[in-house]
Amino acid sequence: MNILVTLDSNYINPLKVMLKSLFVNNCDEDFCIYLIYSHLSDKELKGIESFVAQNGQTLEAIKISDEYFEGAPLVLGYKKEMYFRLLAYKLLPEKLDKILYLDPDILVINAINELYDTDIDGYLYAASYHNRIPIKEINRLRLKSYDLEEYFNSGVLLMNLALQRKQISENDIYEYVKQNKARLILPDQDIINSLYSKDIKAVEEILYNYDARYYRYYKFISKGKVNMDFVINNTSIIHFCGKRKPWAKSYSGEFLSLYKHYEKMALGKEPMPAYKRVKLLNFELFDLES
Repeated sequence: MNILVTLDSNYINPLKVMLKSLFVNNCDEDFCIYLIYSHLSDKELKGIESFVAQNGQTLEAIKISDEYFEGAPLVLGYKKEMYFRLLAYKLLPEKLDKILYLDPDILVINAINELYDTDIDGYLYAASYHNRIPIKEINRLRLKSYDLEEYFNSGVLLMNLALQRKQISENDIYEYVKQNKARLILPDQDIINSLYSKDIKAVEEILYNYDARYYRYYKFISKGKVNMDFVINNTSIIHFCGKRKPWAKSYSGEFLSLYKHYEKMALGKEPMPAYKRVKLLNFELFDLES
């Protein structure tokens, strides 16, 4: 299974947490992690390589030089990395026909094979949209696209690379950015929706791109069905959308404990040995793993 990630130094630890959750909950799968980056030190890259290898998986790192996007227009506050996801079809090996992109601010808590095996013949992407009417209407007005039926989240993207190589134009993307700089808030996501929304196959958000901010909303609209038990047993991907992230000390969302569980697995100390000696008062006990 091919997985795409893109990041800079600020997201290395969240990436490891996401990958650990992916590996643990998909232990029968063989993953090749494709990492597209431009500014990671050798030490940082080796740390990621070592982490992936220790988990029995493969990493393919693709470094993009600063000159590659030299003429590409930028949006205030965003760097050239915004193009890595949009132009992945050019940056990845041509042998790849399909890949699943995952943001680092994600937990994978169940199997993702059904998502990965989604039939996207004739579609550029498969993705989820967060179906809240006010958000949809605001994005329609902001992007001046009244043909925009849904606004898809680009944090989880199943990519049809073979079709993208035929239909997506790098110059079309650059031209769109030049003409719409003022209204782009989430540049790569806005571009994907504005140019390609009609070529995106919708997949269920509650299963494959559950927005961690809206636990109470999902539970309310489902009349209580989509509760914590449902999420833990059925949802594949929890996405910590927005500015508040679970690795920040100030975070207090419903899924904080779950995130901390995987964070400890990925970044914490080595697990205790199977046999550990414990002294309690004047007694010496042995705890055995059951």
